[in-house]
Amino acid sequence: MLRLLTVALAAAGISLASAAEVSANPAWDPEGRITGGAPMSSVRNWNLFGGGSSGPIPRQTVAFDSRHAPGTIVVNTRERRLYFVLGGGRAIRYGIGVGRDGFQWGGVHRITAKKEWPSWTPPAQMRRRQPGLPAFMKGGPDNPLGARALYLGSTLYRIHGSNEPETIGTAVSSGCFRMTNDDVIDLYNRARVGATVIVTR
Repeated sequence: MLRLLTVALAAAGISLASAAEVSANPAWDPEGRITGGAPMSSVRNWNLFGGGSSGPIPRQTVAFDSRHAPGTIVVNTRERRLYFVLGGGRAIRYGIGVGRDGFQWGGVHRITAKKEWPSWTPPAQMRRRQPGLPAFMKGGPDNPLGARALYLGSTLYRIHGSNEPETIGTAVSSGCFRMTNDDVIDLYNRARVGATVIVTR
């Protein structure tokens, strides 16, 4: 088993000594081989081969309606799933958290921006509902937007990560779509600015 681990690490360009050093010093990952560029201290529940917790709903490649162009994102609010269309009748399916009752919506938008470890400025209406919210929160592992965010049209809504992976598969947000940090990093790396996002209810 140790030999297999050593071979796997060598193939990834990581020695056992390097892996041990990462474990001993979580902020050490200068080339981003393990964390995707984030400091190890900013990634919760990471593991050497997955880059992070797989979350309560593992992502899968599944059969999907091929009428949508490759690169399209389809959000199915009722299923609490997001699909990234690959083409050829296939898509990658991710578990998501969706808006709670009264905050669900549908429509077609495009990705207008992508941000890594985004900051968060809660809108005024949200702060009125939740007076304890800060006026501004810088990006980082404690930020509710998580590791990545994809911004939808001119709306206030985003597809973003979460520091609460246990909420994936539930309806608790104010209209945004949340994913595990591991999944949102995967989607972020695939999706392009300008891509169509279809939200169904």
